[in-house]
Amino acid sequence: MVVSAGIPRTLLRKLMGNRLAAACALILACCPLLAAQTPRAVVPDSEIVSGPASPAASASLALPDYIISPADVLIVSVYDSPDISGEYRVSPAGQIELPLLSEAIVAAGLTPAQLSEHISEKYRKAEIYSHPRVTVAVKESRVHSITVAGAVKTPQIYPLFGKATLLDVLSQAQGLANDAGGTALITRGGIAMQALKQSGECESAARQAPCAQTFTVDLKQLEETGDPAFNVDLYPGDRVTVQRAGIVYVVGAVNRPGGFPLKTGQVDMTVLQALALAEDLKPTAARKKAMIMRKSAAAPNGREEIAVNLKNVLEGREADPRLQANDILFVADSTGKRALRRGAEAAIYTTTSLLIWHW
Repeated sequence: MVVSAGIPRTLLRKLMGNRLAAACALILACCPLLAAQTPRAVVPDSEIVSGPASPAASASLALPDYIISPADVLIVSVYDSPDISGEYRVSPAGQIELPLLSEAIVAAGLTPAQLSEHISEKYRKAEIYSHPRVTVAVKESRVHSITVAGAVKTPQIYPLFGKATLLDVLSQAQGLANDAGGTALITRGGIAMQALKQSGECESAARQAPCAQTFTVDLKQLEETGDPAFNVDLYPGDRVTVQRAGIVYVVGAVNRPGGFPLKTGQVDMTVLQALALAEDLKPTAARKKAMIMRKSAAAPNGREEIAVNLKNVLEGREADPRLQANDILFVADSTGKRALRRGAEAAIYTTTSLLIWHW
Protein backbone atom coordinates (compact mmCIF):
# COMPACT_ATOMS: atom_id res chain seq x y z
CA MET A 1 0.00 0.00 0.00
CA VAL A 2 1.27 3.47 -0.90
CA VAL A 3 0.90 5.99 1.94
CA SER A 4 0.20 9.57 0.88
CA ALA A 5 2.73 12.06 2.10
CA GLY A 6 1.62 14.48 4.81
CA ILE A 7 -1.04 12.14 6.36
CA PRO A 8 -0.17 10.51 9.68
CA ARG A 9 -0.23 6.70 9.63
CA THR A 10 -2.65 6.42 12.60
CA LEU A 11 -5.12 8.83 11.02
CA LEU A 12 -4.98 6.95 7.75
CA ARG A 13 -5.77 3.62 9.50
CA LYS A 14 -8.74 5.24 11.26
CA LEU A 15 -10.09 6.62 7.96
CA MET A 16 -9.69 3.23 6.22
CA GLY A 17 -11.45 1.46 9.08
CA ASN A 18 -14.41 3.85 8.92
CA ARG A 19 -14.68 3.39 5.13
CA LEU A 20 -14.58 -0.40 5.47
CA ALA A 21 -17.33 -0.35 8.07
CA ALA A 22 -19.45 1.90 5.90
CA ALA A 23 -18.96 -0.38 2.89
CA CYS A 24 -19.99 -3.44 4.91
CA ALA A 25 -23.08 -1.64 6.17
CA LEU A 26 -24.02 -0.69 2.60
CA ILE A 27 -23.64 -4.30 1.39
CA LEU A 28 -25.80 -5.63 4.24
CA ALA A 29 -28.48 -3.08 3.50
CA CYS A 30 -28.60 -4.09 -0.17
CA CYS A 31 -28.67 -7.86 0.47
CA PRO A 32 -32.50 -8.22 0.44
CA LEU A 33 -32.70 -6.32 -2.86
CA LEU A 34 -29.90 -8.40 -4.43
CA ALA A 35 -31.52 -11.62 -3.23
CA ALA A 36 -34.76 -10.63 -4.92
CA GLN A 37 -33.04 -9.97 -8.26
CA THR A 38 -30.58 -12.88 -8.42
CA PRO A 39 -31.51 -16.43 -9.54
CA ARG A 40 -32.38 -19.06 -6.97
CA ALA A 41 -29.66 -21.41 -5.84
CA VAL A 42 -29.45 -24.80 -7.54
CA VAL A 43 -31.15 -27.49 -5.46
CA PRO A 44 -29.50 -30.90 -5.46
CA ASP A 45 -31.33 -33.58 -7.46
CA SER A 46 -31.93 -35.60 -4.31
CA GLU A 47 -34.06 -32.81 -2.88
CA ILE A 48 -36.25 -32.26 -5.98
CA VAL A 49 -39.70 -33.86 -5.97
CA SER A 50 -40.91 -34.03 -9.58
CA GLY A 51 -44.28 -34.96 -11.02
CA PRO A 52 -44.93 -37.07 -14.12
CA ALA A 53 -42.75 -36.10 -17.06
CA SER A 54 -44.46 -34.27 -19.91
CA PRO A 55 -44.46 -35.94 -23.37
CA ALA A 56 -42.02 -33.32 -24.68
CA ALA A 57 -39.62 -33.85 -21.81
CA SER A 58 -39.84 -37.64 -21.93
CA ALA A 59 -39.35 -37.86 -25.71
CA SER A 60 -35.58 -37.64 -25.35
CA LEU A 61 -35.64 -40.46 -22.82
CA ALA A 62 -38.03 -42.67 -24.74
CA LEU A 63 -35.68 -44.37 -27.15
CA PRO A 64 -32.33 -45.94 -26.26
CA ASP A 65 -29.25 -45.31 -28.40
CA TYR A 66 -29.50 -46.96 -31.77
CA ILE A 67 -27.74 -50.34 -31.86
CA ILE A 68 -26.51 -51.57 -35.22
CA SER A 69 -27.95 -54.95 -36.25
CA PRO A 70 -27.15 -57.51 -38.99
CA ALA A 71 -28.53 -56.59 -42.44
CA ASP A 72 -28.41 -52.86 -41.64
CA VAL A 73 -27.15 -50.61 -44.43
CA LEU A 74 -24.58 -48.11 -43.14
CA ILE A 75 -23.19 -44.95 -44.70
CA VAL A 76 -19.50 -44.71 -43.77
CA SER A 77 -17.85 -41.38 -44.57
CA VAL A 78 -14.08 -40.91 -44.23
CA TYR A 79 -12.98 -37.32 -44.69
CA ASP A 80 -11.06 -36.67 -47.90
CA SER A 81 -11.28 -40.38 -48.87
CA PRO A 82 -13.99 -40.89 -51.50
CA ASP A 83 -12.65 -44.35 -52.37
CA ILE A 84 -13.45 -45.59 -48.87
CA SER A 85 -16.60 -43.63 -48.19
CA GLY A 86 -19.80 -45.38 -49.25
CA GLU A 87 -22.64 -47.71 -48.26
CA TYR A 88 -21.90 -50.98 -46.50
CA ARG A 89 -24.36 -53.71 -45.50
CA VAL A 90 -23.75 -55.49 -42.21
CA SER A 91 -23.31 -59.20 -42.83
CA PRO A 92 -25.39 -61.86 -41.03
CA ALA A 93 -22.34 -62.33 -38.80
CA GLY A 94 -22.54 -58.65 -37.84
CA GLN A 95 -19.41 -57.47 -39.71
CA ILE A 96 -18.51 -55.02 -42.48
CA GLU A 97 -15.47 -55.08 -44.76
CA LEU A 98 -13.75 -51.78 -45.51
CA PRO A 99 -11.08 -51.08 -48.17
CA LEU A 100 -7.39 -51.27 -47.18
CA LEU A 101 -8.16 -53.22 -43.99
CA SER A 102 -7.09 -56.85 -43.86
CA GLU A 103 -9.82 -57.92 -41.42
CA ALA A 104 -13.56 -57.34 -41.23
CA ILE A 105 -14.83 -54.98 -38.53
CA VAL A 106 -17.51 -56.04 -36.07
CA ALA A 107 -20.39 -53.53 -36.34
CA ALA A 108 -23.39 -55.29 -34.80
CA GLY A 109 -23.98 -54.37 -31.19
CA LEU A 110 -22.30 -50.96 -31.47
CA THR A 111 -23.83 -47.53 -31.79
CA PRO A 112 -22.91 -45.47 -34.89
CA ALA A 113 -20.65 -43.27 -32.74
CA GLN A 114 -18.85 -46.30 -31.28
CA LEU A 115 -18.36 -47.80 -34.73
CA SER A 116 -16.94 -44.48 -35.98
CA GLU A 117 -14.29 -44.56 -33.24
CA HIS A 118 -13.61 -48.24 -33.90
CA ILE A 119 -13.02 -47.64 -37.64
CA SER A 120 -10.75 -44.67 -36.91
CA GLU A 121 -8.69 -46.79 -34.53
CA LYS A 122 -8.34 -49.57 -37.12
CA TYR A 123 -7.04 -47.16 -39.78
CA ARG A 124 -4.61 -45.58 -37.28
CA LYS A 125 -3.22 -48.94 -36.18
CA ALA A 126 -2.83 -50.00 -39.80
CA GLU A 127 -0.87 -46.74 -40.36
CA ILE A 128 -3.09 -45.89 -43.32
CA TYR A 129 -4.27 -42.59 -41.84
CA SER A 130 -2.72 -40.70 -38.98
CA HIS A 131 -5.86 -38.88 -37.84
CA PRO A 132 -8.86 -40.24 -39.78
CA ARG A 133 -12.19 -38.46 -39.40
CA VAL A 134 -14.94 -41.06 -39.73
CA THR A 135 -18.72 -40.74 -39.41
CA VAL A 136 -21.26 -43.55 -39.57
CA ALA A 137 -24.99 -43.20 -40.27
CA VAL A 138 -27.72 -45.83 -40.65
CA LYS A 139 -29.56 -45.74 -43.98
CA GLU A 140 -31.73 -48.88 -43.77
CA SER A 141 -32.65 -51.28 -41.00
CA ARG A 142 -34.94 -54.28 -40.86
CA VAL A 143 -34.99 -54.30 -37.09
CA HIS A 144 -35.64 -50.58 -36.72
CA SER A 145 -38.64 -50.37 -39.00
CA ILE A 146 -42.40 -50.35 -38.85
CA THR A 147 -44.82 -52.56 -40.78
CA VAL A 148 -47.91 -51.04 -42.38
CA ALA A 149 -50.32 -53.64 -43.75
CA GLY A 150 -53.96 -54.01 -44.69
CA ALA A 151 -56.09 -51.45 -46.50
CA VAL A 152 -53.43 -48.83 -47.32
CA LYS A 153 -52.29 -47.76 -50.78
CA THR A 154 -48.69 -48.95 -50.41
CA PRO A 155 -48.41 -51.58 -47.67
CA GLN A 156 -44.79 -52.42 -46.87
CA ILE A 157 -42.05 -52.16 -44.24
CA TYR A 158 -40.77 -48.62 -43.68
CA PRO A 159 -37.55 -47.65 -41.85
CA LEU A 160 -38.17 -45.93 -38.54
CA PHE A 161 -35.30 -44.96 -36.26
CA GLY A 162 -37.22 -42.81 -33.78
CA LYS A 163 -40.76 -42.04 -32.71
CA ALA A 164 -43.56 -41.20 -35.17
CA THR A 165 -47.31 -40.64 -34.99
CA LEU A 166 -49.98 -42.80 -36.60
CA LEU A 167 -50.84 -40.07 -39.13
CA ASP A 168 -47.17 -39.80 -40.12
CA VAL A 169 -46.97 -43.54 -40.75
CA LEU A 170 -50.23 -43.64 -42.74
CA SER A 171 -48.99 -40.73 -44.86
CA GLN A 172 -45.80 -42.69 -45.55
CA ALA A 173 -48.04 -45.50 -46.86
CA GLN A 174 -49.73 -43.00 -49.25
CA GLY A 175 -52.94 -42.96 -47.21
CA LEU A 176 -55.88 -45.34 -46.86
CA ALA A 177 -57.14 -47.57 -49.65
CA ASN A 178 -60.67 -47.25 -51.03
CA ASP A 179 -61.86 -50.31 -49.11
CA ALA A 180 -60.34 -49.27 -45.76
CA GLY A 181 -62.48 -49.78 -42.69
CA GLY A 182 -62.84 -47.52 -39.71
CA THR A 183 -60.25 -49.10 -37.41
CA ALA A 184 -56.51 -49.77 -37.33
CA LEU A 185 -55.00 -52.57 -35.27
CA ILE A 186 -51.74 -51.59 -33.51
CA THR A 187 -49.36 -54.32 -32.35
CA ARG A 188 -46.54 -53.09 -30.12
CA GLY A 189 -42.94 -54.25 -30.39
CA GLY A 190 -40.29 -54.55 -27.72
CA ILE A 191 -38.82 -51.07 -28.26
CA ALA A 192 -42.22 -49.44 -27.81
CA MET A 193 -42.96 -51.27 -24.56
CA GLN A 194 -39.53 -50.31 -23.20
CA ALA A 195 -39.86 -46.67 -24.27
CA LEU A 196 -43.38 -46.29 -22.84
CA LYS A 197 -42.27 -47.83 -19.57
CA GLN A 198 -39.29 -45.46 -19.38
CA SER A 199 -41.39 -42.36 -20.06
CA GLY A 200 -43.96 -43.14 -17.36
CA GLU A 201 -46.85 -42.53 -19.78
CA CYS A 202 -48.47 -45.87 -18.94
CA GLU A 203 -48.90 -44.90 -15.28
CA SER A 204 -51.89 -42.72 -16.23
CA ALA A 205 -55.24 -44.50 -16.49
CA ALA A 206 -56.10 -42.48 -19.60
CA ARG A 207 -53.03 -43.87 -21.40
CA GLN A 208 -53.62 -47.55 -20.68
CA ALA A 209 -55.00 -48.38 -24.16
CA PRO A 210 -51.96 -47.16 -26.20
CA CYS A 211 -49.70 -48.96 -23.74
CA ALA A 212 -51.30 -52.36 -24.36
CA GLN A 213 -49.57 -54.97 -26.50
CA THR A 214 -52.45 -54.87 -29.01
CA PHE A 215 -55.18 -52.24 -29.34
CA THR A 216 -57.36 -50.58 -31.97
CA VAL A 217 -57.65 -46.95 -33.07
CA ASP A 218 -60.83 -45.40 -34.47
CA LEU A 219 -59.66 -43.92 -37.79
CA LYS A 220 -62.96 -42.16 -38.37
CA GLN A 221 -62.63 -40.26 -35.11
CA LEU A 222 -59.01 -39.47 -35.91
CA GLU A 223 -59.95 -38.09 -39.33
CA GLU A 224 -63.02 -36.13 -38.24
CA THR A 225 -61.89 -34.71 -34.89
CA GLY A 226 -58.10 -34.71 -35.12
CA ASP A 227 -58.01 -35.65 -31.44
CA PRO A 228 -54.38 -36.27 -30.37
CA ALA A 229 -55.62 -39.16 -28.23
CA PHE A 230 -56.26 -41.13 -31.44
CA ASN A 231 -52.99 -40.04 -33.11
CA VAL A 232 -50.89 -42.43 -31.01
CA ASP A 233 -47.10 -42.55 -30.97
CA LEU A 234 -45.46 -45.45 -32.80
CA TYR A 235 -41.97 -46.90 -32.37
CA PRO A 236 -39.62 -49.17 -34.36
CA GLY A 237 -40.90 -52.74 -34.33
CA ASP A 238 -44.58 -51.76 -34.17
CA ARG A 239 -47.11 -53.07 -36.70
CA VAL A 240 -50.10 -51.17 -38.08
CA THR A 241 -52.87 -53.16 -39.81
CA VAL A 242 -55.72 -51.14 -41.31
CA GLN A 243 -58.86 -53.27 -41.32
CA ARG A 244 -60.81 -53.57 -44.56
CA ALA A 245 -64.38 -52.33 -44.65
CA GLY A 246 -65.76 -55.52 -46.20
CA ILE A 247 -67.46 -56.52 -49.45
CA VAL A 248 -71.09 -56.75 -50.52
CA TYR A 249 -71.91 -59.35 -53.21
CA VAL A 250 -74.62 -59.03 -55.86
CA VAL A 251 -75.42 -62.14 -57.94
CA GLY A 252 -78.21 -63.37 -60.19
CA ALA A 253 -80.18 -61.40 -62.77
CA VAL A 254 -78.05 -58.23 -62.78
CA ASN A 255 -75.93 -56.80 -65.58
CA ARG A 256 -72.62 -56.88 -63.68
CA PRO A 257 -72.62 -59.43 -60.85
CA GLY A 258 -69.70 -59.42 -58.45
CA GLY A 259 -68.32 -58.17 -55.14
CA PHE A 260 -68.31 -54.46 -54.35
CA PRO A 261 -66.12 -53.13 -51.51
CA LEU A 262 -67.52 -50.69 -49.02
CA LYS A 263 -65.95 -47.24 -49.12
CA THR A 264 -63.55 -45.98 -46.44
CA GLY A 265 -65.40 -45.65 -43.14
CA GLN A 266 -68.59 -47.11 -44.65
CA VAL A 267 -70.14 -49.92 -42.59
CA ASP A 268 -73.02 -50.77 -44.91
CA MET A 269 -74.81 -49.83 -48.16
CA THR A 270 -78.40 -49.98 -49.33
CA VAL A 271 -79.87 -52.45 -51.79
CA LEU A 272 -80.42 -49.71 -54.38
CA GLN A 273 -76.79 -48.63 -54.07
CA ALA A 274 -75.69 -52.22 -54.63
CA LEU A 275 -77.92 -52.51 -57.70
CA ALA A 276 -76.45 -49.29 -59.08
CA LEU A 277 -72.94 -50.77 -58.71
CA ALA A 278 -74.19 -53.95 -60.43
CA GLU A 279 -75.46 -51.77 -63.32
CA ASP A 280 -79.16 -52.44 -62.68
CA LEU A 281 -81.40 -55.46 -63.10
CA LYS A 282 -81.73 -57.55 -66.21
CA PRO A 283 -85.05 -57.42 -68.05
CA THR A 284 -85.68 -61.04 -67.01
CA ALA A 285 -85.19 -60.37 -63.28
CA ALA A 286 -87.92 -61.55 -60.93
CA ARG A 287 -88.23 -58.31 -58.98
CA LYS A 288 -90.47 -59.82 -56.32
CA LYS A 289 -88.12 -62.73 -55.59
CA ALA A 290 -84.85 -61.13 -54.42
CA MET A 291 -83.16 -62.29 -51.24
CA ILE A 292 -80.43 -61.12 -48.84
CA MET A 293 -78.28 -63.94 -47.47
CA ARG A 294 -76.44 -62.99 -44.27
CA LYS A 295 -74.20 -64.95 -41.92
CA SER A 296 -75.88 -65.62 -38.59
CA ALA A 297 -74.85 -67.98 -35.82
CA ALA A 298 -78.46 -68.14 -34.63
CA ALA A 299 -79.75 -69.49 -37.96
CA PRO A 300 -80.03 -73.29 -38.34
CA ASN A 301 -77.57 -73.48 -41.25
CA GLY A 302 -75.50 -70.48 -40.16
CA ARG A 303 -77.08 -68.21 -42.78
CA GLU A 304 -80.15 -66.00 -42.50
CA GLU A 305 -82.32 -65.42 -45.56
CA ILE A 306 -84.21 -62.10 -45.82
CA ALA A 307 -86.79 -61.74 -48.60
CA VAL A 308 -86.77 -58.46 -50.54
CA ASN A 309 -89.46 -57.21 -52.91
CA LEU A 310 -87.40 -55.13 -55.31
CA LYS A 311 -90.49 -53.98 -57.18
CA ASN A 312 -91.86 -52.25 -54.08
CA VAL A 313 -88.43 -50.90 -53.12
CA LEU A 314 -87.88 -49.40 -56.57
CA GLU A 315 -91.35 -47.84 -56.50
CA GLY A 316 -90.74 -46.39 -53.04
CA ARG A 317 -93.49 -48.40 -51.31
CA GLU A 318 -91.01 -50.19 -49.04
CA ALA A 319 -87.89 -49.02 -47.21
CA ASP A 320 -84.55 -49.59 -48.89
CA PRO A 321 -82.91 -52.45 -46.90
CA ARG A 322 -79.30 -52.04 -45.78
CA LEU A 323 -76.61 -54.55 -46.68
CA GLN A 324 -73.79 -55.34 -44.27
CA ALA A 325 -70.28 -56.52 -45.05
CA ASN A 326 -70.23 -60.03 -46.58
CA ASP A 327 -73.97 -59.93 -47.36
CA ILE A 328 -75.11 -61.54 -50.63
CA LEU A 329 -77.95 -59.96 -52.60
CA PHE A 330 -79.46 -62.63 -54.86
CA VAL A 331 -81.85 -61.60 -57.63
CA ALA A 332 -83.79 -64.51 -59.13
CA ASP A 333 -84.23 -64.87 -62.87
CA SER A 334 -87.84 -65.32 -64.00
CA THR A 335 -88.28 -68.50 -66.08
CA GLY A 336 -91.37 -67.15 -67.84
CA LYS A 337 -89.71 -63.85 -68.70
CA ARG A 338 -86.64 -65.67 -69.95
CA ALA A 339 -88.71 -67.98 -72.16
CA LEU A 340 -90.74 -65.04 -73.47
CA ARG A 341 -87.60 -63.11 -74.24
CA ARG A 342 -86.06 -66.06 -76.06
CA GLY A 343 -89.22 -66.50 -78.09
CA ALA A 344 -89.22 -62.83 -79.05
CA GLU A 345 -85.55 -63.06 -80.05
CA ALA A 346 -86.32 -66.16 -82.14
CA ALA A 347 -89.25 -64.44 -83.85
CA ILE A 348 -87.17 -61.39 -84.67
CA TYR A 349 -84.43 -63.62 -86.09
CA THR A 350 -86.90 -65.61 -88.25
CA THR A 351 -88.59 -62.49 -89.59
CA THR A 352 -85.25 -60.91 -90.43
CA SER A 353 -84.08 -64.09 -92.24
CA LEU A 354 -87.26 -64.29 -94.30
CA LEU A 355 -87.00 -60.67 -95.33
CA ILE A 356 -83.41 -61.14 -96.40
CA TRP A 357 -84.29 -64.33 -98.34
CA HIS A 358 -87.26 -62.66 -100.02
CA TRP A 359 -85.13 -59.68 -100.99
